[in-house]
Order: sequence, then C-alpha cells, then structure tokens
Amino acid sequence: MVPKVSAIVLTYRSPKDTLACVRALLGQTLGDALEVIVVDNHSDTDSIGILRTQLSKDPRIRLVETKRNLGYGKGNNFGVRYATGEYLLIINPDNMMPPEALQKLVEKMEKDPTIGILAPKLVFPIGTVRDSARAFPSFFDVFIKRTALRYLFPRRLAAYTRSAAPADQTSPQDMDWIAGACLLLRRSFYNELQGFDPRFFLFFEDIDLCRRTWAAGKRVVYDPTITVADREHRLSEGGVLTLLTKKTVRWHLASAVKYFWKWKGCSNPSYSR
Repeated sequence: MVPKVSAIVLTYRSPKDTLACVRALLGQTLGDALEVIVVDNHSDTDSIGILRTQLSKDPRIRLVETKRNLGYGKGNNFGVRYATGEYLLIINPDNMMPPEALQKLVEKMEKDPTIGILAPKLVFPIGTVRDSARAFPSFFDVFIKRTALRYLFPRRLAAYTRSAAPADQTSPQDMDWIAGACLLLRRSFYNELQGFDPRFFLFFEDIDLCRRTWAAGKRVVYDPTITVADREHRLSEGGVLTLLTKKTVRWHLASAVKYFWKWKGCSNPSYSR
C-alpha cells in the first residue's frame, strides 16, 4: 500500500533525539499510512549503528546514509528521493509530534488546495512558544537580531520575528516564512519547486523555500491549533563576537549573504496578514 505521508528525519550525530522523534511518528493515529525515512547525514560516529539496531525491524522505516555531510537542504532532498507518499513531512529529530498532530495537518491540507506549506506551533519544554513563523527579513533585520542593536530597534525586531503578536493566537494564519523544523507539503508540489535550494548548506533554505512557494501561487500557513514539542536549542544562537569561534554562526551569516544575493533586485514582499 502506498503511504499517505513520507516523513523525512534528517539526523546528524543525534541518535537519542532521532529515536524519540521516530517513535512519536510511529505512534501517530495516521501511523499505518506512514513511512519514515531516516537520513543519517554522514554522522561518522556510532550513531548509524545505534539507529540500525533500534529501527531496522519496523517495515515502515527506511534508514539511508549520505556519503558526506550534505547540509540541511540537500540532506532532506536526498531523503525525498526515497519517498513514495502523497505528502512530505520535513521534521527535525528534536521535534516530537503528539499522536493526532500529523492527522490534523493532513486533514487541513486536504481541505485547502491553496496551501503550499503547512506548519504547526512549536512549543519548548518550559511551555514557551518558538517564534518559528516570521516576516521576510532584510539584511538589517538579520544583523540587528545578532547584535546589541536589537535593544535599540525592539519594534523592528518584533516586526520581523512576529513576537509582538499575541501568544494565545488560536487561528491559522498566513505567514511569510516558517522555520523548517516541521513542515508538511504535497510531494508533487515539493518536486515542482525542486526541493530545497542546494546552494544553502545550513540556514535560509527554509526562507527561500517559502518565498518560492508564494511565488508559485501557494500559501504558507501557520496553524497554532496544532502543537509539536521542540527542544529549546538553536544552532544559530550567538552574536557577531562568536563569528570566529562558532561554525554554525559562520554558516548562518554565509547563507544570509547567499540568500540576499539570490534575491537581489527583488522587492522584499510580505504575504502574511
């Protein structure tokens, strides 16, 4: 039977989180109509052995390995090659879905063909909501968020991160872009977009994908009525002073340059309401 959803779990040296994420996926009410493709992004540790030992017995799971670390976008594109489901769930290994979350996401997508990307609300263990749905940034927005300028331009920063919006919002809403931690798309639409742009090794590939979604005439929708647990740790944390010491910060800024160069000469649209 062809699965309804293909979940892509891209992992890098995180077997514990991956196992918890996959087990939560298998426990979905839609679990019998699900395949899980775990992509080990060349962890080069004992992670792959742990995953094989724990996951190899379930026929709904396929474990594949890359020959080198492809980064986030290319790594997910690699996993999608093996997908056969009507829908794709792009989910980070540090996210855990409650049992009915996936079914709710799929039902909403099936009722509304105008949606290109659908994402749930992400909640940290302490109960705070991650600001995963944002406005398209300018380069200045990215810069002030990473420096002390965020204290001088609090309104500008809040407008970008949408942190000024009420925390108790309960209605689905269009957003410019949504962080790629947990996204549902139709596989046909993902293929139409040719997936994530491989030029981005890490960061900004989700902004770019959402921008291309809007350009293709589809909507990017954030649904706070559907909740997924997220671990409170961001790879891009840190400011300009960490530029020389933290590799992920350098990747973040390098991707920012690539993003703004790619879209240079184009106005920075705002599609959200």
